[in-house]
Amino acid sequence: MQEDTIAAISTPIGEGAISIIRLSGPESISIVNGIFKTPDNHGLIEAASHTIHYGHIVDPEDNSIIDEVLVNIMRAPRTYTREDIVEINGHGGGVPLRRILELVMRGGCRLAEPGEFTKKAFLNGRIDLAQAEAVIDIIRAKTDLGSRVALSHLKGSLSKEIEEIGDEIIDIVAAIEVAIDFPEDDLEDVDISNITDDLLGISKRLSHLLDTADSGRILRQGLKTAIIGKPNVGKSSLLNLILRESRAIVTEIPGTTRDIIQETVNIKDVPLILLDTAGLRETGELVERLGIERTLEALEEAELILYVVDSSTELTSEDHDILDRSVNKDVIVVLNKIDLPSITTKETIRDLLKEKGRDLPIVQISAKNRSGLEDLERVILEEVFKGKSLSGAQDLIMLNVRQKDLLERGIKRLNEGLDGIERGLPADIIALELKAVGRILSEITGKFIDEEIIDRIFSQFCVGK
Repeated sequence: MQEDTIAAISTPIGEGAISIIRLSGPESISIVNGIFKTPDNHGLIEAASHTIHYGHIVDPEDNSIIDEVLVNIMRAPRTYTREDIVEINGHGGGVPLRRILELVMRGGCRLAEPGEFTKKAFLNGRIDLAQAEAVIDIIRAKTDLGSRVALSHLKGSLSKEIEEIGDEIIDIVAAIEVAIDFPEDDLEDVDISNITDDLLGISKRLSHLLDTADSGRILRQGLKTAIIGKPNVGKSSLLNLILRESRAIVTEIPGTTRDIIQETVNIKDVPLILLDTAGLRETGELVERLGIERTLEALEEAELILYVVDSSTELTSEDHDILDRSVNKDVIVVLNKIDLPSITTKETIRDLLKEKGRDLPIVQISAKNRSGLEDLERVILEEVFKGKSLSGAQDLIMLNVRQKDLLERGIKRLNEGLDGIERGLPADIIALELKAVGRILSEITGKFIDEEIIDRIFSQFCVGK
């Protein structure tokens, strides 16, 4: 299959200014040459690499013109796949696009599988597996910061870090094996204290990468954030304030919100999936009770809780219940309606939190007067990244589930090796543990990995990429 010439539509289906069909493989240029005619009848076989040619796609069976196009010629190895690539740029529209694809398939192409162009780039050694996975992150990025971090991965930032650590492990293993094979040399390089210090340093670097996994996941997927509180405390007003638009209905009547309203917003390049929920209270009304049940589900699923309190009213048993239900959750207390005379103050909230043994950030706002939003956004970012700097994307690593799992396994085996050194296990056993660590880490870049896993990774791509 790696030697096949593949083709796919690389632009969204539907009406548009332009549509692109991409071919990759040894027969790409000859296949397109058979259906492409230029005004001066110059073919593509001798065309220079990285050139664009104007002409028409013609059905060779009846010489009918299918579309007016521009054809890009890119010759191996200076291409995305390191194979010959041809891109046919035609008018946007389903009919000519389908006809052109049928012609190249008739000429000997096979329809590309999802992600097969990027898979070819990986198999041909142009990029490693971590870089290939970064392509997905670039396509799916929700913010500029997420896109920049993914682009740094595509350039090899994660791969370089993993490879450097892998090389250090190889050097340590080599030194141990030399000492095993030539014990009479008594090499200083394998002094136990030196090995232990080196391995502790490697463990620290791996743990640092792992610490950024949650930050990367948030940049990739967004942070599910539930706006929770009693009825009429201003939850929908807070949603509208954060969105900077009137998305939710706001009234003085308690129980207006009956279902979950979900919106996504970027706060300084961090995507938040906001859930506006029904107010929590005792009620006998069926529809409102169903809404409250969904609120409790959202509270369980949320990663961050914006707990809204009305500063103009007293705390009630429902406030105690909300705090009890949100134990082990990241919670920000949002003290709303500070434009009104205060009954519940920050000190009141602190006393309640102290009673429950909790220390939560408290932000005062007036959703009605649109004040306090900047303070709230700052505190949200502090909670999301636990005080870590967002000054540069180069400091962040977006680990996906596969990469995070491999890092966790690598750290576990490395710690087992350190434990073996402490217990005085034979050097050859330590070497085996460290080899296992190196092999696990190499799966991140795809140096050693099962074909089934490779297929599963690239199946997540769209066709044509």
